[in-house]
Amino acid sequence: MADFDPEKFEDKYANYFPELQQAYKNAFNRMNDRYDSQLVHAIDQEVLNESEPFYEGDGEFRVELPDEPYDRLSGVLVEEERFDDVLETHVEEIETELRRVFGFN
Repeated sequence: MADFDPEKFEDKYANYFPELQQAYKNAFNRMNDRYDSQLVHAIDQEVLNESEPFYEGDGEFRVELPDEPYDRLSGVLVEEERFDDVLETHVEEIETELRRVFGFN
């Protein structure tokens, strides 16, 4: 677990890259165990690779997604409602993992 400094999180990729990778990996593994692996992999590679985590304060994180995430999906056929549900759950898992990795859980 890293000693978390909110000011250092502003330059998160320079200061906390291993922790960010670990949080995203843990969330991916959990999602991959529970949902269709092709869909989870596509979300990870085509949507979440362009996401941006932000520290909101009080131990809370937010993951900002790129515009039109469903339109980024290729190679996987899934209804948009199902996609949105799985993506929302995946983002919640990432936010949970960020709290855990940085010692807020």
